[in-house]
Amino acid sequence: MIADVLTDTTERMDRAVEVAKDDFATIRTGRANPAMFQRVMINYYGTPTPLNQLAGLQNPEARTMLITPYDKGALRDIESAIRDIPNLGASPSNDGTVIRVQLPELTEERRKEYVKVVKTKAEDGKVALRNIRRKAKDDLDAQKSEVGDDEVARAEKELELITKAHVDAIDEALKRKEAELLSI
Repeated sequence: MIADVLTDTTERMDRAVEVAKDDFATIRTGRANPAMFQRVMINYYGTPTPLNQLAGLQNPEARTMLITPYDKGALRDIESAIRDIPNLGASPSNDGTVIRVQLPELTEERRKEYVKVVKTKAEDGKVALRNIRRKAKDDLDAQKSEVGDDEVARAEKELELITKAHVDAIDEALKRKEAELLSI
């Protein structure tokens, strides 16, 4: 029972760390990256559809993304959705078959703003980890009558080690993203 709780907690924390890393990938650095557009939803015939299901994404130059829709009828919808992305500052242009997204050069001020956004996302990830830990601790406490206080105390120590390892993973990803953002 205790092993099941710890295994489930580890899996959930692994997913929370992956979500945090995916969130970091959506923050733009000096280079254009298809991951920046992974959460863009297009209103495609009344249904919200992810951009990567409607178009191919290419990165021909450092600050340019080339988006080739599979259905040319979605060109305008894709273009307007990209224009509406907050904090991107992109200027998409449509030539009838592809959309070129030109990303502006990042200023020092803009880089610092992005660092703040990344730190906020990291803190959100840590909050998710703490919530998972709290639920696991409650599950362990509920088992005290069945397995005894000593086993629960040992499991709680292991839970703290698991939590620390996952918090450290988020901190390490944050440090890498911060360095990536601040390098010119």
